[in-house]
Amino acid sequence: MRVTGHLVPTLSGVLLLIGIATAVLVLARAEAPWAPALAIVRGAAQLAVISLVLSGVIRSPALIAVALLVMFTVAVLTAARRLGGIASAALPVGASMAAGIVVTGVVVFGTGAIELSPRYALAVGGIVIGNAMTIATISGRRFRELVSDQWDEVEGWLALGAAPRRATERLVRRAVSAALVPTVDQTKTTGLVTLPGAFVGAVFGGLSPIEAGRFQIVVLTAIAAAGACTAVCLTRWLAPVTVRPTDVTR
Repeated sequence: MRVTGHLVPTLSGVLLLIGIATAVLVLARAEAPWAPALAIVRGAAQLAVISLVLSGVIRSPALIAVALLVMFTVAVLTAARRLGGIASAALPVGASMAAGIVVTGVVVFGTGAIELSPRYALAVGGIVIGNAMTIATISGRRFRELVSDQWDEVEGWLALGAAPRRATERLVRRAVSAALVPTVDQTKTTGLVTLPGAFVGAVFGGLSPIEAGRFQIVVLTAIAAAGACTAVCLTRWLAPVTVRPTDVTR
């Protein structure tokens, strides 16, 4: 009854917010003004399904592993589509994300910073995978944009006999830095500007604020570590460029 009672105001608030976002984008003549609305509808449907699924698998290590694998696969495919297509980008994106996620998971659970249990593995794994996907997309797109914008410089290096990787070395560093800006800013302002979802959820779940804070700082550190590994691995994989990238705005 409680859930049903909250359904109408929830739908009203969500629909109103969608309307505001869409109206602002339409008035601004932005590209794809309906994209946020469609993303919210899709996200709500997916959350409804995953909520039902997780209620039955939250205590099963095997099913948690399957759930994390599905999350990882979807994240890789999503990022790869943004970086030139699944056929060409899935391998570098998948390998780079896997490197960051695996290293982070080994440290977080291996040191005992967070207890290795099905629910914590799912919670931390889902958060880290989602952020690694975002950082992979930003770093890869930013690198391609920089190479395209500064192709004369890259071509000059190549003409002087520099190896393709050496010709884009400076652009790799800039792309990595740009990809980590949101993560760094979020971490620096935690508790002052934002209250992260993991912290709020832990408090609402019954943990003390101190214990929730400990959990959140481990999660933020895991995101930063996984993101750094992902961005560096992916941009270095993409670094040997001999042809100017095309369609970098997709």
